[in-house]
Amino acid sequence: QQNELNSFLWTIKRDPPSYFFGTIHVPYTRVWDFIPDNSKKAFQQSHIVYFELDLTDPYTISALTSCQLLPQGKNLQDVLPRDIYRRLKRHLEYVKLMMPSWMTPDQRGKGLYADYLFNAIAGNWERKRPVWVMLMVNSLTEVDIKSRGVPVLDLFLAQEAERLRKQTGAVEKVEEQCHPLNGLNFSQV
Repeated sequence: QQNELNSFLWTIKRDPPSYFFGTIHVPYTRVWDFIPDNSKKAFQQSHIVYFELDLTDPYTISALTSCQLLPQGKNLQDVLPRDIYRRLKRHLEYVKLMMPSWMTPDQRGKGLYADYLFNAIAGNWERKRPVWVMLMVNSLTEVDIKSRGVPVLDLFLAQEAERLRKQTGAVEKVEEQCHPLNGLNFSQV
């Protein structure tokens, strides 16, 4: 069955071959068993691996965090309609209240606390641009909370590449992802 699965792997026939593999931003455990063997084999045989962004680089993470913020002195309350802001605030209060019951015993066993996790995901939410708050809210579900602590597929592959001492790189810069999203107007968001 595994070799009959559709693959998001494209091969460029050259010597040695090059591959393109399309990933998605979900915990790798949700998709790993469905990734065909040819994709896993291509990864194992590769010496150089490029990712969308270098998620193992502290600068990348810092730049991603910074680009999500509203201009200095602005808060979400200043840019959202009052009723949407109030609904958002109530929803985040609900999520914070529910988060302890959403966490798994395994997460608790690893020392993950609901307050810490909430702050890691939603901390400083009032300073973020609406598009990033929307993405954040979409990830604040019980299913997503239960999988926190499990790296997304991209990060898992990057960590594996480092562990296997493969040369790595990135095809995009943070700005190439941030600027288009930050350029969306309110009605688009």
